[in-house]
Amino acid sequence: MFNLENLLNSIGEVSQVFTVVDYYQYIKGLEYLICLAFFIIFPIFYRYIHKDKQE
Repeated sequence: MFNLENLLNSIGEVSQVFTVVDYYQYIKGLEYLICLAFFIIFPIFYRYIHKDKQE
């Protein structure tokens, strides 16, 4: 069963890698999380910067 608490606890955890393939997969996962955060935050920031002044 999928447990959200375990997922959130493991995001910041540094794991030991033994092979180059494990290292590549670990880095790729981090890159995906960074891209996901960017695609969520950038449109919000863009709307905040370019919103009309309501006075």
